[in-house]
Amino acid sequence: MERLLDVFSLNPIDLTFSRLDFWLFFLVVMIFFSFLHKNKLVRSIYLTAISLFFYYKTSGLSVFILVFALGSNYSIGHLIAAQTKQRSRKVILAIGVILNIFVLAYFKYAYFFTTSFNEFFHTNYEVFNMISYFKNGFSSYGSHDIFDRLLLPAGVSFFTFSSIGYIVDVYRKEVPPIKNIFHYSFFISFFPHLILGPIVRAKEFVPQISKPYSLTKPEFGWAIFQILKGIFKKLVLADYIAVHFIDKIVDSPESYPGFVSLVAIFAYSLQIYGDFSGYTDMATGVARLMGFKLMKNFNSPYKSLNTAEFWRRWHISLGKWWKSYLYIPLGGNRTGGFASITTISIIFLFLFFFTKWFWLLYVLLAFIAIYFTILWLFPKAKTIIYRDMNLMITMVVGGLWHNPNQNYLIWGALNGLGLIFYNHWKKISPYENSNHWLVRVWKIFSTFTFMTIARIWFRVEGKSEPFDYFNHMVWKFQFNMDAFILMCTTFSIPLIILVLGLILHWLPERNETWLENRFSKTPFAIQIVASCVFVIGIYQLVADTSKHFVYFYF
Repeated sequence: MERLLDVFSLNPIDLTFSRLDFWLFFLVVMIFFSFLHKNKLVRSIYLTAISLFFYYKTSGLSVFILVFALGSNYSIGHLIAAQTKQRSRKVILAIGVILNIFVLAYFKYAYFFTTSFNEFFHTNYEVFNMISYFKNGFSSYGSHDIFDRLLLPAGVSFFTFSSIGYIVDVYRKEVPPIKNIFHYSFFISFFPHLILGPIVRAKEFVPQISKPYSLTKPEFGWAIFQILKGIFKKLVLADYIAVHFIDKIVDSPESYPGFVSLVAIFAYSLQIYGDFSGYTDMATGVARLMGFKLMKNFNSPYKSLNTAEFWRRWHISLGKWWKSYLYIPLGGNRTGGFASITTISIIFLFLFFFTKWFWLLYVLLAFIAIYFTILWLFPKAKTIIYRDMNLMITMVVGGLWHNPNQNYLIWGALNGLGLIFYNHWKKISPYENSNHWLVRVWKIFSTFTFMTIARIWFRVEGKSEPFDYFNHMVWKFQFNMDAFILMCTTFSIPLIILVLGLILHWLPERNETWLENRFSKTPFAIQIVASCVFVIGIYQLVADTSKHFVYFYF
């Protein structure tokens, strides 16, 4: 009872899905939900209040940022819809997008730009942290350990992207403005997707708000199966191998042969997949128990035959968002121009702050000159140039979205190069259309390897450390049977889990579908008993390995 009171107190607490406290929270929420769900407006008010409380427990007074986003974007959507002149609609949309980007940039990049400015101009400016300022009157938030979390609110990117998508869709007349503010607030803040997505779009989610609650027995079984699958991915495939293998190697690669570093970075690919897809599995299961469907966010990405397919399978909602609201507005594969050049200039500005290299300004001017020269000399090639340039911009911006530093920019650029290379290679590849199993194995292996190597710059911190890690992995590979046996005996359980996780991932989808169906059709009592045994067993085995979700503060 004391723990339950703590969950619903005003004290900050971790309510992420892998914690027992969340499931106590969700149990109480569902008890009250069972009495309130019949009235749709009451349901939206209740779930909005619960979602805001959930966010408060996770991010403290940053909940006011979410409240501001809800109120401002609801109003902007209605203002756009009320205008009869296209120019007025564009002006209001621009104000709305800029306002959202400003809020996001302040909380994600304020320290970066302030620190860079101080270093460059030898000044001593400090970031005014408005949340930290207002929290002084709240004694429960007086501890210092949440300062950074207050500056970067959990999930700020995800609810900002949902908000931008909504007002753009209203502008495009793809959806009407949501009339009731509580329905709108529920759509944006619904707690299963609030922190880590999937990013919801109005045309997919809002129609569900007007439908009565419905949950069949097969749907209940499917939802429980998703939750159990997510718990297994997060706690076993992600956290256990991270704590007992990956972190030890990555933090001290020079202590091991290079081939061990290679195995560790392959294991990291499984970790980040288990971590992120595990969250979305649990999110879709929780949402379905409440009568709502969230989109599938991961589709076995390591089965991809090429980099383009990988980005259609990985974080699907974000990929669609980048395509709809960045890549296509830049011109997609049809055109380019002022927007593309402006975005490239901003990227070079980031680079300039990273490196303090003045000659980058000359590189930018040279790039712009070469760009227009090629368009003038080879007008027939402009479609290819536009496509490649906009792809690279999209991926680099995606990298900088994760974090404004050199490593994420390099990671984004590597992925952009991978997409560009594939777009040209597929035109001359002798086996592009081959379905031979050896060809498919090679395509899957090469794609998986490329995406894994690129993740060195995603995982290893520091400016030079990722390059050192890569060089150590290549030039000090030092593979021999004795060293291999020593690695296997030292890290036996994590490596067994790694192999098991990859095998499960690469099994045909019909195997998972069959297991889902079998579980969904079993009697309710057996489902409950099996779930309890499974969860207790998992938590007993990995009780000391729980880690925060990797994307929690992106």
